[in-house]
Amino acid sequence: MVEEKGQFSEQDSSYHIPVLLQESIDALQIKPDGVYVDCTFGGGGHSRAILSKLGKEGMLFAFDQDDDAKANVPDDERITFLPYNFKYLQRFLKLNGVLKVDGILADLGVSSYQFDTAEKGFSTRFEGPLDMRMDNGSSLTAEQLLLTYAEQQLHKMFEQYGEVTNSKTLAKHIVACRNKMPLTTTFQLKEMLAPIVKGNPNKYFSQVFQAIRMEVNDEMGVLKEMLLQTPDLLKEGGRLAVITFHSIEDRIVKVFMRDETFEEEVYNPFSRDVKEKKLMIIAKKAIEAKEDELRKNKRSRSARLRVAERK
Repeated sequence: MVEEKGQFSEQDSSYHIPVLLQESIDALQIKPDGVYVDCTFGGGGHSRAILSKLGKEGMLFAFDQDDDAKANVPDDERITFLPYNFKYLQRFLKLNGVLKVDGILADLGVSSYQFDTAEKGFSTRFEGPLDMRMDNGSSLTAEQLLLTYAEQQLHKMFEQYGEVTNSKTLAKHIVACRNKMPLTTTFQLKEMLAPIVKGNPNKYFSQVFQAIRMEVNDEMGVLKEMLLQTPDLLKEGGRLAVITFHSIEDRIVKVFMRDETFEEEVYNPFSRDVKEKKLMIIAKKAIEAKEDELRKNKRSRSARLRVAERK
């Protein structure tokens, strides 16, 4: 069944309110007969919006490694759901006979559903297992990470991914306490860390949990793998739109769209090598949520949308 065009809204799914919905759809410049990819299907909000712009000949491929996301897939023959991590983007598109696409969208935020489901262990508000895996088939859990990582590894993780002010003290405290106190649930972790919390406890624990989640799921590594595949996947004039929620993510996307590498290029006046870029940045400044969206969805405050086009 093909859903009626134009019939979508930000409230289509209680699973997750899609962030920067209209801005990301506008950025893709959707063609009715085009082929598009939603790298992070989640509640399906962005996918439904893409489908509303597609004609009968259009195609959408939606990736999501979370087992629960499949229940949100609409009854529409134009969408193909792929239950895999988007780092395998090129591989599974090729298996479906697709070598080039007209647009790729990636919303890197964790869904409201995942935060609000205690069994996932993402939330600081609910007691749940120290799991935090996006993919249940993955071997590393938050508990295993906290019990096995060296102090230096923990320090680097909390400093880079959580921007925790006392990350060194935090790492040392975990190593000193992890074999003396139970550490299998989110509340047990919070209890362990209570003596060293700095500033607002809610903010502190959110930063700690964020850092652990990002490490457990190798979110930065996966993002880089996905981005590297996009220039060759996009047709000429095709668009790449990425929504980030963390300064590290945003920096990676910004640098890649500009340089198609993850390292800052050092200017060499004697070099004659000119690297031909395949991508062109559409807007130098990241697109942010407007006041109306900020009022409706507080999680949109840190969202940044960056867009590039294949030359």
